[in-house]
Order: sequence, then C-alpha cells, then structure tokens
Amino acid sequence: MARVGRMKLGSQGLEVSVQGLGCMGMSWSYGPAKPEPDMIALIHHAVQSGVTFLDTADIYGPHTNEVLLGKALKGGWRDKVELATKFGIKATPEGKKEIRGHPEYVRAACEDSLKRLEIDCIDLYYQHRIDTRVPIEVTVGELKKLVEEGKIKYIGLSEASASTIRRAHAVHPITAVQLEWSLWSRDVEEEIVPTCRELGIGIVAYSPLGRGFLSSGSKLLENLAPDDSRKFLPRFKPGNVEHNNIIFEKVKELATKKGCTTSQLALAWVHHQGNDVCPIPGTTKIENFNDNLGALSVKLTPEEIAELESFAAEDIKGGRYMEGANTWKTVSSSSWCLFRWFELCQMIPYCFSCVHL
Repeated sequence: MARVGRMKLGSQGLEVSVQGLGCMGMSWSYGPAKPEPDMIALIHHAVQSGVTFLDTADIYGPHTNEVLLGKALKGGWRDKVELATKFGIKATPEGKKEIRGHPEYVRAACEDSLKRLEIDCIDLYYQHRIDTRVPIEVTVGELKKLVEEGKIKYIGLSEASASTIRRAHAVHPITAVQLEWSLWSRDVEEEIVPTCRELGIGIVAYSPLGRGFLSSGSKLLENLAPDDSRKFLPRFKPGNVEHNNIIFEKVKELATKKGCTTSQLALAWVHHQGNDVCPIPGTTKIENFNDNLGALSVKLTPEEIAELESFAAEDIKGGRYMEGANTWKTVSSSSWCLFRWFELCQMIPYCFSCVHL
C-alpha cells in the first residue's frame, strides 16, 4: 500500500494527510446510512493507513455523521486525526434546507457539533455554504471569536466565490477552501484557485471522483439506491449520462494503458494540481478506500496530464447541482451589493445596530 505523506494545508499551521476521507456517504445522501460498526472499522482502517484528515458536517444525516465520527474517535483515536466539520445548512421540519450565517447560529452550531463529536475543539471549521443575507465579515467575525475561545483551531469556507474569500480573509486568516475539483469540474481554476494561492489558503477538493462517475462511469447508476441524491443531479440524467460516459471511457482507456484504475488516475490528476491541494474522496468500503490510496503511487507525465485534460475539455453535459442550488456562483452574483451595504452600515454605527441579522 502506498505511503501516505503529510502536507501543510494553508499557511496558518495546519498539517494533514495528503489525501483525506470524506465521510458524508456513510450516513447521508448516497442511499441509506451504512451499518455503524462497518463505518467505524473503515475510519479506523483509514487512520491506521495514514489517512488522518477526516471530513464531516452537521447536515450529514442530519447530525448522525458527526455522532458516528464521535464514536469512532473514542479510545485514543481523536489525537491521531485532523477533524473537519461544517455548519451553515440547517434542515427545517418541512424537509427543506436553509443557509444560515448569523453569528448566534454560528456559535450554536459549533457548540452542538462539539457535543455530537464529543470533543473540546474542532481542528478545521468550515462555513458549508455562504449565507448571502449576512455579510461574510459578520460570520467570520464570530468564527474568529470561537478561535480565540479555543473551540476551533482553523477557519475554512466551502463553495465561496473569490471575492467572498478575500473579504473573509481580511477579517481572519482562512486556512482552507473546500471546492468541487475533478477532471469533470474545473470551473474553479479560473479565479478561485488563483485567489487561494495568492492568499496562502489551502485547497480541499471534494468529489474528486465526480461523485463516483469517474470510478465506474454510467454503470454507477445501476446500483444506486432509490433515494440516492445522485439520481437527481443533471449530469446523471438520461441524455447527459450517455454523453458523459464517452468521456469516462477515454479516461478508462488511458488508465488501462498505465496499469491503474480509473479512480486512481482521476485522483492522481487532482494530486498533480499542486502540493497545496488535498482531495477527500469518500467511500463506504475498505476495498475502495485501498484502491483510492493507490492513486498516490500513480505518476503522470506532462503529456498524460495534457491528454487527460483534453478529455475533460470536451463539454460535460449537465450542471454540478440542480438549478437554483447554492454554490460559489450564486454567492458571486449577489455579494457585491450586500458588501456595499455592510460598508455603509459600518460608517453609520447606529444604523447597523438597529438591523437584526
């Protein structure tokens, strides 16, 4: 098995394994929650293998994934890992999801996560989605207080636009930005990745395997549970998935030539994007985890990288999420006017104090 190295994630002092483990699918979104003993065994196997950077969120379940991690990290395991969790998406009783960034919610969400995880401090605490109703300066201001109180060590953002990242970083240094980055999701390369690198912010790539599509292609759909969220994503819809599978087959052909799996090839491409990038592929099976770890042994030549990127340059059909989903693009389109409003209120303190965020 490949040796798992260590990396500096961002410039604020956080060190993690060069590849992490996304834990969402163990409890949520990708079909029914998996048996708890099996998932704890997988988490322990990952840590023993050197993958110590674990990623969860309070909405995964909701809440059950954090409880799972809390159980898995008892008995001395906590000190062996770097634990990242997220806040900012709240499930309503009606089954809807609300984006929250108000200071009182930030604090309450942190306290609740600490209880579920059964820990005293969160290593990396992300704002999962950006609340465009609340200036990012206000949200990060509360996170800064949590750092000062020792409840979190480092601050992260997820699905944030370049301008939002800059504004947040001006309030308190941002350690990492989590974004979707893979062979078939590359729109972050134009502005967000360069911004992170300019500011010394680490990059955490979620869904580096295209939610499993870059592992099995269209065959993935044959075994999805009825409630698996991927069935409802545009890229997995009939018409789109057949076109996208053509691209997958090209990746598969190159993987065969190199003597590796398509998962390993796709992950190796992410690793080759820079030593400031940490992919966090998720899985619920030890054999798939071991396969993903094999990506660390796959070396790509400049010619192979160019060939892979030529496949990905072909039009991927379907968006990453359904229309109207909260992503960095929706944040980018709405943040400027709110920022100007915030600046004005800063100049008129009595005006700002009368607004209940």
